[in-house]
Amino acid sequence: MRTRLRELREDNDLTQEECAKIAYIAKNSYIRYERGERIPPLDTIALFAKFYKTSIDYISYLTDEKEPYPKKSKIATL
Repeated sequence: MRTRLRELREDNDLTQEECAKIAYIAKNSYIRYERGERIPPLDTIALFAKFYKTSIDYISYLTDEKEPYPKKSKIATL
């Protein structure tokens, strides 16, 4: 099964080694995440979501929407 991490990596013409460096992890760890043998920690998923400009939900298969969610306004209402 192809994982979203692999799809995103290939869509961006990156190597597994480059992705491991982006996440500050060992190449073997990244390979295991990509193969689905291990689940990456939330902070690693968040880092990749930010790098690829997508959402954590997209990487985790909770949505098929590739675009990140719009940020809500932080204006306080009285």
